Order: sequence, then structure tokens, then C-alpha cells
Amino acid sequence: MQKMKLGIIFGGMSTENEVSIASAKSIIENLDTKKYDIFPIYIEKDGTWYEGTKQKEDKKIRNIMDYLQNMDILFPVLHGLYGEDGTIQGLFELLRKPYVGCGVLASSVGMDKVYTKIIFDRAGLKQAKYEYIRKYKENYILIDKNFQEEVLSIDRIVERIVANLRFPMFIKPSNSGSSVGVNKAKNKEELREAIKYATQFDDKVLIEEGIVGKEVECAVLGKEEVIASCVGEVKSAEDFYSYDAKYKNEESRTEIPANIPIEISNEIRKQAIRAFKSIDGKGLSRVDFFIEDKTNQIYINEINTLPGFTNISMYPKLMEASGISYKDLLNQLMDSYY
Repeated sequence: MQKMKLGIIFGGMSTENEVSIASAKSIIENLDTKKYDIFPIYIEKDGTWYEGTKQKEDKKIRNIMDYLQNMDILFPVLHGLYGEDGTIQGLFELLRKPYVGCGVLASSVGMDKVYTKIIFDRAGLKQAKYEYIRKYKENYILIDKNFQEEVLSIDRIVERIVANLRFPMFIKPSNSGSSVGVNKAKNKEELREAIKYATQFDDKVLIEEGIVGKEVECAVLGKEEVIASCVGEVKSAEDFYSYDAKYKNEESRTEIPANIPIEISNEIRKQAIRAFKSIDGKGLSRVDFFIEDKTNQIYINEINTLPGFTNISMYPKLMEASGISYKDLLNQLMDSYY
């Protein structure tokens, strides 16, 4: 049987370039080479495309469209902007090339934290209270639940948010992954500075009321018949699961399966599938939740349509703990999408 040409696209122009490289390395090492001729395709931070990794100038891909047309199937292992937000998925659609993972709509909605919140509201999933704003020249625009807009100074924005939400609060760029640009605020001054910092990464900023409790995650896999993994708990070594806590602090760890009652685990798995389907998800996603300490209430946090995929990443580890090995997981993803 003739092997299929599989393009593994990684790197990218986002802040998650290095994470993407690690994910792609693990995937390439575990793919079935009897079924696929593997073509690594690296995107540099400046947007230049290369065959393999950036080793020599003559490895640069001169005509990206022609190069991708020669592939039978594409696997975008790109986290963050331009890779997880529907941008590259749109290119694949234009080329009419099959690809692994969520489509344009699910990718773009899943990347934008504000619009994910809006859809989860419609799906009836319980969430922390939130507000969102946009940077506008030297001021900010506060957008209410009816999409009414009001231009305010940073001081007025802070006062309005404090009137509606309780500290601590989490301030997040709406379009950013791996907790880049995210901060926790315990008072007005920290809130003001966190808003200014978040707008370095995106003009649109989400502010959420903090939930005191366990941070848990669930992996989903499939298209129409979606399965959910067991639930795992994130044990951050820092005040919250920041970029540094995820990738630099070796004391951060995960507990799989999470030490939670079976009925709560089952409910989280149901809600993970509902969240995935609510954004029209396909292929894979990791859905993140909080379990509030005082009440055991479940709050959905966010969905990641292209989660980290190294051997030690939460998504494959959750699937492995649920009986699907790393290699089998890749086989299921590949078999479903060509």
C-alpha cells in the first residue's frame, strides 16, 4: 500500500513557538512510518516557512501553496495565534486538504476567550462571573451583556469592574494561549496594572472573578461520537497556573485521575463533551474546569482546541490513563481525518 504524505506543521508566529516544537517532536517520533511519509514543516517566528527545521537558507519553502498541495493530509501542531485560531485551518479549507483537529469555526471561537464565554453561557455551562473590555486609544471600552459599549478611562473601568466582581480576579488577553499575559489581581492597583499588561498581547481583555478550588482538566476525542477521558487535577507550584508554572517550575504537577467524587468526575466529563460540541469541535480538545472548595460546584474555565501534545502533556496523559496510548491516540486522530 502506498504511504500517504503527511505534513506536520509546527513552530509558528505565536508566543507558543517553543511549546509547539516540543509537541511536534513527540508526534513525529510516535507516528506510524509504515503508513505515512512524514514531512516536517517549520514556521519561524517571523512567518517564514521551512522544510524540516530551520537549518539552511535553501530549506526555505518558496511557494507554500504548491508545497502543501503535494501533501495528502496535514497536521497543524501549532498552539496559539495563527495556528489554533482558525487562520491556518482556513488555508487548508481553501486548498481542500484534509487536516487533523478542529475546523475554522471551533478553532477561532475556542481561541477567543470572550466569545467562548458567550457560547458557554448559551450552552448552559456554569462559569465564573466576568466582564470584558477593549483598548481604545488611551481609554478602554466596557462591553455589557447586551453588547452596549461605553468608553471609559482606566480608573473608571477599574471602579466599574470592582462594583460587579469580587477579588481576587484573573485578567486575561482574550486571544492568547499557555496563560501568556495572564495575571491575578487582589486589589484595585493590581487590577489596573494587569489590564495594562494584558493589552500588550490583545486589545480585548477578559476579567474573571476568581474561583477558590481545584483546577481540573478533561480530554475529549472524536467527531459525532465523542469520548471524554478521566479527569486530572493540576497542582500548580505557584499562585496560579501561569506560563512559568506550566513550563518552567518543575514542582508543578498533575494528579491523574483527580481525587474527586465519581459523580463530580462523571458530570465534568459530560460537560466537557457539551462544551466541545457547543463550539462545533472535531478531533481533539482539552476542557478546563474549576471545582469550588466550599460548594463542590463545577465551573467551566476554557477549552483548548489544540492542546500541548508532548509525552508529558496533560491531553495525551489523560487519554493514556483512560486506556488510549500515545500511539493509538495518534492513529485514531489520523484515521478519522482523511
